[in-house]
Amino acid sequence: MRSGRVIVIGAGIGGLAAALDLSTHGLDVLVLERAAAAGGKLRRIEIGNAAIDAGPTVFTMRKVFEDLFADAGANLADHLTLHRATTLARHGWMDGTRLDLFADIDRSADAIGAFSGRRDAAGYRQFVADARRIYRTLEEPFIRNLKPSLPVLIGRIAAATPGNLWSIQPYSSLWSKLGSYFRDPRLRQLFGRYSTYCGSSPFRSPATLMLIAHVEQDGVWMVEGGMHEIAGAFVALATRKGCEIRTGAHVEAILVERGKAQGVRLAGGEVIHADAIISNGDVNAVASGSLGLAVQRAVDGVPARNRSLSAMTWAMVAKVSGFPLLRHTVLFSDDYAAEFDDIFRHQRMPRRPTVYVCAQDRGDDDRPESGETERLLCIVNAPPIGDQKIFGDREIELCAASTFEALNRCGLQIDGRREATVVTTPSDFHKAYPATGGALYGRASHGWQASFQRAPARSRIAGLYFAGGSTHPGSGLPMAALSGRMAAQALRADLALSRTFRPVAMPGGMSTA
Repeated sequence: MRSGRVIVIGAGIGGLAAALDLSTHGLDVLVLERAAAAGGKLRRIEIGNAAIDAGPTVFTMRKVFEDLFADAGANLADHLTLHRATTLARHGWMDGTRLDLFADIDRSADAIGAFSGRRDAAGYRQFVADARRIYRTLEEPFIRNLKPSLPVLIGRIAAATPGNLWSIQPYSSLWSKLGSYFRDPRLRQLFGRYSTYCGSSPFRSPATLMLIAHVEQDGVWMVEGGMHEIAGAFVALATRKGCEIRTGAHVEAILVERGKAQGVRLAGGEVIHADAIISNGDVNAVASGSLGLAVQRAVDGVPARNRSLSAMTWAMVAKVSGFPLLRHTVLFSDDYAAEFDDIFRHQRMPRRPTVYVCAQDRGDDDRPESGETERLLCIVNAPPIGDQKIFGDREIELCAASTFEALNRCGLQIDGRREATVVTTPSDFHKAYPATGGALYGRASHGWQASFQRAPARSRIAGLYFAGGSTHPGSGLPMAALSGRMAAQALRADLALSRTFRPVAMPGGMSTA
């Protein structure tokens, strides 16, 4: 028997995870998505007959998704075909050197030894061991904790594993800590890039982010049919569980009555009532008043100075020559510090960018599957200033010139046509994700306190909850999925509590449970 109407605003992976969880537990769930299709940042761009993933391109933490589907009585493998990558990524520099990292630690260590010597190979092994320890130390008390706090975290770690209290490296920057493992500055660049996975600078992020290395080492998967298939799998299963998903539904305001979120008003004027609401957009959309002044106080906004990275992207169908691409390839700038100084200090596009290229017709080898042209997504980090600056044709041309010149200097030539290229700028991302400036990861992870400043699942207004990459436990597909589960968990607990303890009139004039 279905009961309890819940509205989920936004069909990103966090909202879909929450909707699936709630539908599985018998609640009446309606998902309202402003865009024409579900998926949120799992977006897909079509160029002719080619469908190109233009959002997240890496699938990790498979167990998070397996558990979610298993709890819904389904098998993830029946909904998605996943292929484990044996090569995690290829990396290149302007001096012509290359280095591959592998799923096999010994193979990576051997490659690093050949690349920069035995000492760095030994440093890599220690780095991997420390990254694993940090992840395992933080997994339960922080990552999977509904509302972590620093005192509670310290207490749990100290009680369980006293020796690990300081090994989580909260006060060292990632960049400085990497210097204790690697003498070669190219390796500091390579592993410092993990901070950009949550939209941050390696020079300002805590060394705790080393844990991302363990997440990748634990498994990187390629999704047959493209990353957008993940959203499709969630939609199919949630719908089967009774969830209703409406696309093209723009929520104009969240309605509050007697101090509790009670429903939403759509842009066309339609009002839909609910017992509870989960907002899967960026928390700044609520804090800025974009979803109505009645809920503006529900959460603290992220100041512009604390925003995470945005991006400039090129989705292309093009010919490639020179550098032997793999599915995931990173081509580094020759001045990493200047790149992040440009972005975070000067608020401008980097003059000498690092470029990530996702060759979507390639796998673990460097040959495209078929044809002379192939599907590419090229990404450079950008400042989150999409609400302050319109990136016009001239700005895009200048950025393209510096980006493709950087690729050329690394040996990669891309022969693409304007009509077979779609560019997305920070101002485009700001339009798609309001009140963010184009920031793609919520709050930047700068400083040891940043992770505790992300919004929790429960808001300050009863009946309103948050999910998505701008909330705890952070950005990225698996973290967003976990945030959705946390929001659903908190909502279900509160809904059960309100029903259990609803006042009932009793003889004698008392009101009791």
